[in-house]
Amino acid sequence: VFQFVKSAKWKVGEERALRVLGDSGEGGTVAWHKMGEGWSWVQRDAQMDNEEKAREGWEQVKRDLAAETYRLYVLDEFAYPMHWGWVDTDEVVSVLRDRPGTQHVVITGRNAPEELVGLADLVTDMSKVKH
Repeated sequence: VFQFVKSAKWKVGEERALRVLGDSGEGGTVAWHKMGEGWSWVQRDAQMDNEEKAREGWEQVKRDLAAETYRLYVLDEFAYPMHWGWVDTDEVVSVLRDRPGTQHVVITGRNAPEELVGLADLVTDMSKVKH
């Protein structure tokens, strides 16, 4: 899991749940990479300084894809760095299209670029009912 927005300081439920499952033997271990310093809808203007971390994170993902390090990649909130122009969408599409092997990539986040949506095998549009 590559988390592009959530801070390493944040205790997030998805990480805890997957770690517990891995420790129980009910699943494999999950590697966590946190690239952000944290961001929220309320404070987004003050926290838009994560561009360099997003680029570094994308470089790591590219290396791991080329080396076939994992079978499944979850790029959590990665649509945002593309939407904000921090990571080049055309490059992302090219790297994903040409990745070796049978690696699966899941990308989350709002405002996914149309080029990415066009490449995807499956696109889900979720709406908040209650938070």
